[in-house]
Amino acid sequence: MTTFRGDDLARGRRFAIVAARFNELVVDRLVRGATDCFERHGVGEADVDLAWVPGAFELPMVAARLARTGGYDAVVCLGAVIRGETAHFNYVAGEAARGIRQASADTGVPVIFGVLTTASLEQALDRAGGKHGNKGWDAAMAALDMASLLESLPKEEST
Repeated sequence: MTTFRGDDLARGRRFAIVAARFNELVVDRLVRGATDCFERHGVGEADVDLAWVPGAFELPMVAARLARTGGYDAVVCLGAVIRGETAHFNYVAGEAARGIRQASADTGVPVIFGVLTTASLEQALDRAGGKHGNKGWDAAMAALDMASLLESLPKEEST
């Protein structure tokens, strides 16, 4: 049996982060977690680009655009959608998730879902460097792992 598994080594890879400005108090902490993870795993500051979008709904479009450039080994999407009193949460969270998945499928580049979907600001802060760790760091780790894994898989046949 052949086993394929990624690792967390940077090996000269380039990454993009797409971050939502809405709930920036939380998202800024996620960005710091992701950039810290990249730095600690040997990714140079010049090898990470950061694009800010208005909100989580806009993440997929910019992530797909960056992925299509061919200049990145993975794109990390960071945001925070916090449940409110209306159904808005359901639409934004669902469409952000769907769009991020589609961006990855359409481009063949790992587009990582690092969007918090929480019931309260307190829960979001707990996951952005609080008692539940930093999900920005976790998303960056997933990007490192996926970039490595894809590199190790057999090449696709061209049609």
